[in-house]
Amino acid sequence: MSRHEPKTLEALLPRLLARLAEESGKGQSLMPVWAAAVGAQIAKHTSPYSLQGGTLVVTVESAEWAQTLSREQASLCERLNERLGPGKVTALSFRLGHE
Repeated sequence: MSRHEPKTLEALLPRLLARLAEESGKGQSLMPVWAAAVGAQIAKHTSPYSLQGGTLVVTVESAEWAQTLSREQASLCERLNERLGPGKVTALSFRLGHE
């Protein structure tokens, strides 16, 4: 029987939050992971809304933010997957809102 190295709560929490977001369809639980992946400036103007089928829907405060983040989509997905696990976020979609 092989033993795995114990994982810290900090390492496990993002994956647990992703699972919760997928199962509930609500992405708000991903806010700490989103903020860590995108940085404080972007997180101030955006928030995860839902995660379904690998697509993370993000609420943005303006069309300009949606356009800017669309251009960074591949990089953002990669940074999110570093925290959430491979393939959890395959695409980003944006919606206007004030959350």
